[in-house]
Amino acid sequence: MQTGTVESIYIASTAAGATHAVPLAEAIPGAGLAGDRYALKLGTFYKPEPDRELTLIEAEAVEALGRDYHVELAAGDARRNIVTRNVALNHLVGQEFAIGDVRIRGIRLCEPCNHLQRVTGKEVMKGLQHRGGLRAQILTQGTIHVGDEIRYGA
Repeated sequence: MQTGTVESIYIASTAAGATHAVPLAEAIPGAGLAGDRYALKLGTFYKPEPDRELTLIEAEAVEALGRDYHVELAAGDARRNIVTRNVALNHLVGQEFAIGDVRIRGIRLCEPCNHLQRVTGKEVMKGLQHRGGLRAQILTQGTIHVGDEIRYGA
């Protein structure tokens, strides 16, 4: 079993609105995080599909963007719901894992897009390619907190 942590949680109430950090968020299967644009059916790419419920990004990827590509981006500006530490998110595609007591299934990579580049006003595409995070499905309802342990692997 491998572990990492939830470094921060972000939600935005509108499609292009600013994200804001929250200390905890209610994870709702079939919807997303309570109060977030996708749970409210207002996300830019909203579709009633499992891969729209939750997005995650590695803190290390955001840090590498600054270090390797000289693009400074605050973690919340990546527009992903959960920022992780010490979790290889790409390896979780097709896998079930836990964030605290909430069960999650990794669906597919969350590659950077033109919308993210437009909203941030920064050249993020190259630096986040294949490191833009993970789209995931919420399998069980519960509360996710900053600092929660993320458990994955055998």
